[in-house]
Amino acid sequence: MAKDVNVSGAAEGERSSTGAAPEIKRWSANRKKEVVLRLMRGESVDALSRELGIEIYRLEEWHQKALQGIESALKAREGDPLVAELDAAFKRIGEITMENELLREKARRAHPLAPRRSKR
Repeated sequence: MAKDVNVSGAAEGERSSTGAAPEIKRWSANRKKEVVLRLMRGESVDALSRELGIEIYRLEEWHQKALQGIESALKAREGDPLVAELDAAFKRIGEITMENELLREKARRAHPLAPRRSKR
């Protein structure tokens, strides 16, 4: 597979010596992450906006989304005892339901001539 090569020699997303930003159709999650990390390291939003040709509001939006993702990841609980207890309860309910259905089928087969009730 051939890779796209930037003819001007400028790094991807940077402006060329003429000042015109190269046309970039899509920003991948990895590229956005790199920009957000640069913001978190203290680089100026204005400078990044000019360098990358991205609007300031969009850079700030990426930054906010990244912070929200970090916060939700830190809030996630691992090995919550309530969730484990609930999962065990659902498993037991499933087992009891299956046993009940099997016993009903066994009883129906044991007495095939017994009068059946209407299901209405």
